[in-house]
Amino acid sequence: MQTNTSWKRLVMVVALGVALSNVPAYPSVSEANAADPMTHSELSGGPASVTALPAQVNDAVTESNQDAVGQRLLSASALAPVNQVLEWNQIFIDTLIATNTVNSSSPRLGAIVHTAIFDAYNGIKRRYTPIFVQHKAPKGASRRAAVIAAAYTALVALFPSRQSALEASYAASLAALSDNGQSRERGIAWGKEVAQAVLAWRANDGFSATYPPFTGGAAVGQWRPTPPAFGPMSAQPLAFTAMFVLDSNTQFAPAPPRGLTTRAYTDDFNAVKALGRKTGSTRTEDQTALAVFWEGNASVHWNQAANQIAIANELSMSDCNRLLAVLNIAMADTVFTTFTNKRFYGDVPNVVTWRPLTAITLADTDGNPDTTPDPDWLPLINTPAHPEYPAGHPSLNGAAATIGQPSRTYTSITRARSDGNNARVWGGMHYPSTVNISDAEGEAIANYVNRNSMQLRHGAPNSAALPSLVSRP
Repeated sequence: MQTNTSWKRLVMVVALGVALSNVPAYPSVSEANAADPMTHSELSGGPASVTALPAQVNDAVTESNQDAVGQRLLSASALAPVNQVLEWNQIFIDTLIATNTVNSSSPRLGAIVHTAIFDAYNGIKRRYTPIFVQHKAPKGASRRAAVIAAAYTALVALFPSRQSALEASYAASLAALSDNGQSRERGIAWGKEVAQAVLAWRANDGFSATYPPFTGGAAVGQWRPTPPAFGPMSAQPLAFTAMFVLDSNTQFAPAPPRGLTTRAYTDDFNAVKALGRKTGSTRTEDQTALAVFWEGNASVHWNQAANQIAIANELSMSDCNRLLAVLNIAMADTVFTTFTNKRFYGDVPNVVTWRPLTAITLADTDGNPDTTPDPDWLPLINTPAHPEYPAGHPSLNGAAATIGQPSRTYTSITRARSDGNNARVWGGMHYPSTVNISDAEGEAIANYVNRNSMQLRHGAPNSAALPSLVSRP
């Protein structure tokens, strides 16, 4: 259900631990069960549910100052001019929530939307190198109108069931523009042109193709379907989807995981066995709440955080444009890399990719004298239907936290990243070593995207993790 005061809808920054100037939090959302089949753009069904924030991730805003902080932010927002990049990023977030879009497919959708927005705006201002659309916009085109038209055109194509709501948002955004006449019309035409070009580019990126079901194998340590559904690998098309910026889906492939008889595997096994079990675990109440909370859609979490970081830091529209494009493209190329390697390693019999649920119930077969089977063991959260290694959420957390981390240190970003990663162990879905390796994979990809795409045409290169947060020309 929706919260009953307007300030509580503003941001999810506190939920993520991003305590910048006491910015209050958006509610979080629960994504569809990770084992559910993935669709091209959205899932059937009603809106995603809103969950309460775990107590310790809400500690940056106390009960005594929540209303005052919220009212101050609302007042400042009312006085500030509309930033169409942030406005349509929020509409994208709201659309993910309303359609209950699964976590795994969301980064690709975000990258498409923000590639269209970035190239539409940048094609007029020409501050950065483009992502895809190389030619210039018509002279005198309105940047704001171009952003609105690009975002709307992309979102309607990706979320056709939301056409009515998106049309209403589109009309309201255009009506609020001070730009008029030929400038506005040229901007609209240019934004639509860019979005259509980006959509055409990604229409044949491999995501919509059909692939034979993959069920792993029966070798000891190898991934195989898990209860309750015992279904084949979900989200498999991501393993064959073309990258946005990276050269290939193996450019940042992690090395194979540790073997079954290593000390590292023993430690992994015993940690998740104790912490991740559904009942009788060694988790604290807070860890249980965090495991459920961080099962939500990573694209929603991190886009909301970035949106409000931008507001708190008073970023220009150009800087917001780059921030959100780098964030969503880094997350997309990360999820493609992760699923490529899930699919590859899951097909190799002597590589350890089985889930904790399988490992713990079949521990008497692993050849490790320091692991003990428990045939009744169940995870706190249902196991996703794809190989354990590498890990999806932690790789996305690594990518997003890297892009959201400016040159100065915000310890709350680190806390959010840590909690989001540990939640996969507390939920009984991943091993600690997989989480660490996957987080590093996402960080490496994010740094590559930031340093090799959308570069300044003039002046110094983008050397900081997120230079747009610390330089606002």
